Amino acid sequence: MNDESGRDACTLDAPKGRPCPFCGSSMSHRHCKYVCPEHGVVYDCSDTFW
Repeated sequence: MNDESGRDACTLDAPKGRPCPFCGSSMSHRHCKYVCPEHGVVYDCSDTFW
């Protein structure tokens, strides 16, 4: 379903990913890693502190 702006309504309500601890941007989850669009890989599965 599209709204007036032409964007998909489902993507407007989609939850954001885990925030980057450095800049607060929404990170994407790839395999065993959290990747910030600005800082690259921030966490991976070998990090046991979180």
